[in-house]
This record gives sequence, C-alpha cells and structure tokens, in this order.
Amino acid sequence: MLVGLLTAVAASICYGTGSVLQAVGSRKSARREAAAAGPATGQVTVHGGPSLSSTAQAAMTWEFIVGTVLDFVGFGLGALAARLLPLFLSQTVISANLVITAVLSVKLLGIRLTRAEWTSIAVVCSALVLLASAAGSEGSGHTPITTHWWLLTISLLLMAGGTFLVRMLGARAAILAGLLSGLGFGALGVGVRVLNGIDPFALGTLFTDPALYAIPVAGIGGMYLHTVALQIGSVNGATAALVVGETVLPGMIGVWWLGDASRPGFAWPAVTGFVLAVTGAVAVAWFGAPQNAGEDVPAPTDTPTQNPALAQNRASWHRGPAR
Repeated sequence: MLVGLLTAVAASICYGTGSVLQAVGSRKSARREAAAAGPATGQVTVHGGPSLSSTAQAAMTWEFIVGTVLDFVGFGLGALAARLLPLFLSQTVISANLVITAVLSVKLLGIRLTRAEWTSIAVVCSALVLLASAAGSEGSGHTPITTHWWLLTISLLLMAGGTFLVRMLGARAAILAGLLSGLGFGALGVGVRVLNGIDPFALGTLFTDPALYAIPVAGIGGMYLHTVALQIGSVNGATAALVVGETVLPGMIGVWWLGDASRPGFAWPAVTGFVLAVTGAVAVAWFGAPQNAGEDVPAPTDTPTQNPALAQNRASWHRGPAR
C-alpha cells in the first residue's frame, strides 16, 4: 500500500509540473499566433476550434515538450499505481495534480490563489489522507477477455467520436473536450489494471490482449483532447469535467467489477474521502482565477477570417492540468 501511495503521489507531482510547463508553452504559442495572424494562417477551423497545425505548434515549444516528458514519466508511475492500489484511490491521488498545478502556478505563471482555492486545496489534502487510511487492498483485476474487447471498442469510439464532435463544436467544446479527455484517462487506468500478461509475465498473452491497445488509444486521445481544451480558452469547467471523468467512473468500475474495497468497517470514511477529494479537485479547477493574459496575447482586430471568440478565449488562459 505504501509503495503504491508513494508511486501515485510521484505521478501526481509529474503531471502537475508538466501541466504548468505545457500551459507556458501553450501561452507562448498563442502569442506567436496572435502576432502572425493573417487571412491564411489556418489556425482555426470553420467552426472556430483550433486546427491540427495550431495544436501541433503549441506542442513544439520546449516547455510543452518538457512537460510532455514529465507526463510520460507520470504515466508510467500512474500505471504502476493502478496495479498496486484500488482504482478509487490511485485515480483520485493522481487527479490531485491540480493542487500541484495550482501551487506551482503561483511561481511560474504569477497566479494569486484566492481564499476559495486555498480552502479547496486543504479539502483535497485532508480527503486524500482520509481516503488513504480507509482504502483496503486492490482487487484481482481478472476479467473476461470480452470485457477487454469492449474497453478497446469504447476507447476508440470515445476518442474518434469525441475528436469529431470537438472539431464540429469549435470554441464551445472546452467542457466536452475536458470530459472526454478525463474519460480517456479513466479508460487508460482501467486498461492498465485489467491488462493480462503482466503478473506472471507472458509476452504472447500481453500482445494479444485488446486492453494493451486500448491504453495508447485512450491515453493519446485524451492528451490530444485536453491540449485542444487548453487552446480553446476557458478550461476551468473543462478541468472539473476531466477530474470527474478520470476518477468517478474508474472508481465505480474498480469497486463493482474488479474487486476493489475499503478496509473492514471503513466503507463510509472511504466514500466520504472519495467524494470530498473529487469535490475539492473540481473546486480547485472551478475557482481558478483566469489569467489576465490580454497583454501577453493581443487579439487581432484587423483579420476578418480570425474567429473573434477564439481570439478572445486564447487571450484569457485558465489554468488546467494536461496529460
């Protein structure tokens, strides 16, 4: 249990640090786009959302690259935590990277946290202590192979269909992109947990398990959708939706199908800690004050093809975690 908790906390630190660095990279890319905006920039789709080239440019800044490396490290640590802890505990601890993001943003992004944010952070930390003290051993994770095929199918539908919907909705899709990315990361955690061929190690079993292929589909798709949410603009609500998608559904799946449980007699403390941790994490995202980035990213006013809503949203970046 202790090793799993330390692993989950380390994953949360990696994700939180990577979030801030990716945010810095996204802001730098947005400044460049605003400065070079013109009729043929192709930075937005006809629906007002960011184009693939715009998303790629945001991902090519050195800050975003370092943040992405930390994400991969966090992914490895989070995968290990998902094998060592009940999903309702591992996913919740990892989602607490919002706290790391908030604290680091004070230094790196010049953000001043409000009293509501500090209160929410205190709630998250207290709830995680309660949840960790109440959590029991993780379940076996053994499920029929048909369940693994369902996981792969659902991951493909979520990521492909979600990408299509987000591009169609454009600048209105921040919350949807956040929810879908959270569901993707939740599916990733479930896939890691049920993966066959790990213990005992069997290469043939591993590579024939559909869950192995659901992991990169859900992870890469979730990362792309959250990058889009960061570009679109106000992602406080999107981040709150991400936390819910990443924690609630996987936690329920872990309890109902994978055998996760609390310590005997600690069911209510476990439920209370889980609810408070998720609520506090959502509050950290929701109360996050918007950046007054208008000075950093001036919205172009003389470009008829530039979507004004997207330009305004890019000029007002809100903090949120990336994966």
